[in-house]
Amino acid sequence: MEPVPERILTYAKETLAQLVAIPSVSAEGRGLEAAAQLVAEQLEALGLEAALHPTPGAPVVYATRTVPGAPTILFYNHYDVQPADPLELWETDPFTLTERDGALYGRGAVDDKGELAARIAALVWLKERYGELPFGVKFVVEGEEEVGSPHLARYVEENQARLAADACLWEAGGVDAAGRPLAYTGLKGIVALELVVRTAKFDLHSSYGAVVENPIHRLSRALASLRDADGRVLIEGFYDEVRPLTPEEEAALERIPDESPALAELFGVPAFLGGVSGTAFYRKLLAEPCVNINGFTSGYAGPGSKTVLPAEARAKLDFRLVPDQDPKRVVTLLKRHFERHGFTDVEVRVLEVGEKPARSDLTHPWVQATRAALAEVYGTEPVLYPNMPGSGPMHPFAHGLGVPVVGIGCGYPGSRVHSPNEHLRLADLERGIQAIARALERFALE
Repeated sequence: MEPVPERILTYAKETLAQLVAIPSVSAEGRGLEAAAQLVAEQLEALGLEAALHPTPGAPVVYATRTVPGAPTILFYNHYDVQPADPLELWETDPFTLTERDGALYGRGAVDDKGELAARIAALVWLKERYGELPFGVKFVVEGEEEVGSPHLARYVEENQARLAADACLWEAGGVDAAGRPLAYTGLKGIVALELVVRTAKFDLHSSYGAVVENPIHRLSRALASLRDADGRVLIEGFYDEVRPLTPEEEAALERIPDESPALAELFGVPAFLGGVSGTAFYRKLLAEPCVNINGFTSGYAGPGSKTVLPAEARAKLDFRLVPDQDPKRVVTLLKRHFERHGFTDVEVRVLEVGEKPARSDLTHPWVQATRAALAEVYGTEPVLYPNMPGSGPMHPFAHGLGVPVVGIGCGYPGSRVHSPNEHLRLADLERGIQAIARALERFALE
């Protein structure tokens, strides 16, 4: 694979610098219109027809260029970023792209503005090589990914004909700690909830703990009923809709290099739930659903002692789901579980219905093309994840549009995504551009 020309790398850095300069923080609702307009202008400069499509939240940037008789690749990215706080931990201004020590620093330098810049640069490179892009291109660039993409599923559903494509390149990817290239074809779903138990009108003297139920005790018992010591969810019917892994997906899990011992050391945990390692670790992490308690608040936790019996206890939790589980059905099953086990006093509040899980067919030519491209560029077999443990709005694309989805990109484990001093290594940017360009060529032209 030929090296990326210096002019293309310069183009990518200039594109990224423009994007980073706009503080498009969706959690704060600022900079979104300006960022969307900039993305549209950058895509128009590539030769695409771009437009801003309004939603109840931030606009979606849609851009397209069709080539009759040739495949069309749909790119999904987002122009919003996480808040830069705490600002005092940044070594340079988070909204000024800064190059030092072989890396580009700034908020969104990887997630997801760096990934978007790499894709635009790869297309510019291909356009130079062929005179014009020899395949169709569509972009969907949203501005609400960092707040759960609340309006994207409806947008995709209402624009299915417009978004029709033969393959989809998802927002991000990169290399693992050993420098091996990663590709993934799915994401877990998610639903976030709050549980509330109230046992009195107001806080009481702790002496009444002899005769009045403590909401902490009550809620902790309800939470304890949700899973066993190994992490298996105990809600009746919870696993009924879990899709069995295909032989190809099982084989992909078995091929993932075992980094579980290193992760245990990094995390400072003596062992993982159920004592899993190797393939069992990745099956549990990637291909099985789980429930996690995010936080628990009640009573007094200040200095010294306060002899109080709190009136209320609250817990926040999320379920990570796998195909073909439905977030709304999981909420229904949770409520039934509490009723069956005598916890009718536990109020279930849905904070975020979230996203449905998604997973593409590992045997699809698009998946094979990206795998081959990564092996060619990096000189080693890529690590293929049937799906990642995190969540995102992939379901409307993979299952609504019925298009195969693969995520590859430019990040690495030390990129500090969502943290101060987020950065993109220049070597990863170059190889990311190479891999994207080569994957497009393999799928569309060979």
